[in-house]
Amino acid sequence: MSIQPILKFFSLVFLLGLTLQASAQSPQPQVGAVSKGSYELSSGDVLRISVYGEPDLSFEEIRLNDAGTFSYPFLGEVNAAGKTPRQVEQEITEELKNGYLRDPRVSISVINYREFYISGEVKQPGGYPYQPGLTLDRAIALAGGLTERASTRRITIVRGSSESRESERATLSTLVKPGDTITIDQGFF
Repeated sequence: MSIQPILKFFSLVFLLGLTLQASAQSPQPQVGAVSKGSYELSSGDVLRISVYGEPDLSFEEIRLNDAGTFSYPFLGEVNAAGKTPRQVEQEITEELKNGYLRDPRVSISVINYREFYISGEVKQPGGYPYQPGLTLDRAIALAGGLTERASTRRITIVRGSSESRESERATLSTLVKPGDTITIDQGFF
């Protein structure tokens, strides 16, 4: 029996241990990622709802209507506006426990985020599908780029729900969020 395969095995285990240790010491945050626990749902979002072992209660695509609600079997209209996917999971789970299923396991994920809107001095203003990690410079590229009159210093983003919309100044590296309205103003020189 040769000792070389054993040495190779232990070398690989040692290297794997070093790699795991290094990654545990310096976790890499996902910049601009939208987490399931913090993202607030609103009209236009498309959800996937899975109930383990219940294909009749599972749906590949449910789009939230203008009021931020969707229709669900046995439960009727479910209001998801302003709630996180996890909160809606818990709500559906609790409702299904009340006389429908003994121990429902519900999973909700966002498969398409609502659009963001860009207007002003871009070549193709309009609504565009949001992508996690999207920055303002990439959003401008999706809109065909800036016009010759555009100012990269006079950019505003309006954020928030319909009750609390806030306008803020932005730079090209600002992260875009679903539902944002971006305005690129004209430069004077």
